[in-house]
Amino acid sequence: QVQLVESGGGLVQAGGSLKLSCAASGSTSSSHTVGWFRQAPGNEREFVAAIRRSSGATVYADSVKGRFTISRDNAKNTVYLEMNSLTPEDTALYYCAVGQPILSAMRRSDMYYYWGQGTQVTVSS
Repeated sequence: QVQLVESGGGLVQAGGSLKLSCAASGSTSSSHTVGWFRQAPGNEREFVAAIRRSSGATVYADSVKGRFTISRDNAKNTVYLEMNSLTPEDTALYYCAVGQPILSAMRRSDMYYYWGQGTQVTVSS
């Protein structure tokens, strides 16, 4: 079992920045991939970014590429999502998740089997 706790969400004005954290505990593994997903009211959950703990390989959704950066600190079992140039369209509940997808499947939510409770990000216009 892996427990995930997200933090760092909040209310920010358009153009602002936030840095989310995903702290993992339990049966963590260097073979894990950590992904960030988000879900806005009335919308399906969508992929944001993912990182492989071992190699640091990253994948981003086109909508956040160039604005968001995912990183990891394996010593702290923590993955970060730095979000810049935020827009109201980024408003959502952000979740982190753990799985072991192959590289081509890192965007798929069904490849992740441990999920956190989420942290709310609200961007005002």
